[in-house]
Amino acid sequence: MFLHLGADVVVNMKDVIAILDLDVTSTSKITREFLRVAEDEGFVVNVSDDLPKSFVITEIDKESRVFVSPISTATLLKRSKENGGIL
Repeated sequence: MFLHLGADVVVNMKDVIAILDLDVTSTSKITREFLRVAEDEGFVVNVSDDLPKSFVITEIDKESRVFVSPISTATLLKRSKENGGIL
């Protein structure tokens, strides 16, 4: 099963650790620090130049990645459940 995160980016559902709403979680100092450190260390992948709405934490081949997506968490959740996660 694959999850489309926007643009031409898809991830395997088995690699997804969390799908988080950027507006809700970025109010937390800890989350802002996590995202800052992840970006500083090169773990952040911006899916597109559009306004980010969510971020998806993954572990692919024992390497962490944080995908910043313009797609809402509700849509990502819906996609993960429809058609085996492929849209």
